[in-house]
Amino acid sequence: MNKNESHKHILNVLPYSKPFLFVDELKDVNDDGVVGTYIYRTESDFYKGHFKDNPVTPGVILTETMAQIGVVCLGIHLVRKEKELKKSFQIAMTSSCVDYLLPVYPGEKVIVNSKKIYFRFGKLKCEVKMLNARDEVVCKGTISGMMKSGKA
Repeated sequence: MNKNESHKHILNVLPYSKPFLFVDELKDVNDDGVVGTYIYRTESDFYKGHFKDNPVTPGVILTETMAQIGVVCLGIHLVRKEKELKKSFQIAMTSSCVDYLLPVYPGEKVIVNSKKIYFRFGKLKCEVKMLNARDEVVCKGTISGMMKSGKA
């Protein structure tokens, strides 16, 4: 499977759909990390009340974007290497510690860089960083998740 086919496969296996899918493109995926992008849609419902007349992307959405790209996409790649990935792929975030440094506004494109700290016994822990189009760090931290292929 070539790089583009591999990236498409990961995107197809993600357990999310719109409006809760925060991955547009995977630029690089390897055993040590992942790089992906997302553009926050101006019509997203969470902007309607966060904040009046000055919408800003909520921190929980930034964290979810980093988790989907930085942990779930990488996890799918790593689990698939170990065994055949089934449609019943399961994922759960177990912890996150994120520092928010800059706001992200509607219509902004972000780049998520994730580096694997460890992956063992189905637990993946990553150092994740989100950058804006000006290459400024928007937020950064560590995110962990448990994953497995097949039914519980």
